[in-house]
Amino acid sequence: MPNDLTIAFIGGGIMAEAIIAGVLGKGLAASGAIAVGEPVSQRRDYLNSRHGVKATPDNLEAIEGAQLVVLAVKPQQLEDVMAQLQGKLAPSQTVLSIVAGAALETVSTGLDHPAVIRVMPNTPAQVGQGMSVWTAAPEVSSALSEVTREILKTLGQEIYVSEEKYLDMATALSASGPAYVFLFLEALIDAGVYLGLPRDMAQTLSLQTILGSAMLAKESGKHP
Repeated sequence: MPNDLTIAFIGGGIMAEAIIAGVLGKGLAASGAIAVGEPVSQRRDYLNSRHGVKATPDNLEAIEGAQLVVLAVKPQQLEDVMAQLQGKLAPSQTVLSIVAGAALETVSTGLDHPAVIRVMPNTPAQVGQGMSVWTAAPEVSSALSEVTREILKTLGQEIYVSEEKYLDMATALSASGPAYVFLFLEALIDAGVYLGLPRDMAQTLSLQTILGSAMLAKESGKHP
């Protein structure tokens, strides 16, 4: 693990911030070694004041000197970002994409850059309880693969897969799954209120029921 790791983020949204917080919390990089390309001025100000990172509206400025370049934009923004960065990445730089649905080949071709890592995280990463499934192109060095593993561990659990097809499956299961859990949680709370419980009590009962059930299944090892 290099102690002088430099990281650039293209996009400074919620998932980018989760990674920034995880990296800083575990001391994997210093705040001064993290740059964020973010078009919204209020978001730049927030990231700078909250985490001490350098935030700029210029993506090319953000990637300058970064060992790891994290693509953390919405899928509909990816094409424009790749057009902007195409041919601008140094051979020594590695790209890590958390863009949903964007295949390694899509990112590699769009950037004209072979060293690409693809990660499918999920929203519980925001509180360090995420599930990330990831893979890397053959051109990614073992050192940067290990750096990626350590970064993803700050977000929760991680699984490396050698076949990219599993990331598309993970997108359906672990990446989309929290939305179904939240819907079920909402239904439990509403059911409690319908029965006559105060809403705050129904929420406490429902949250702990789901949390405890998941922990029981995990720790007992029994079939659900």
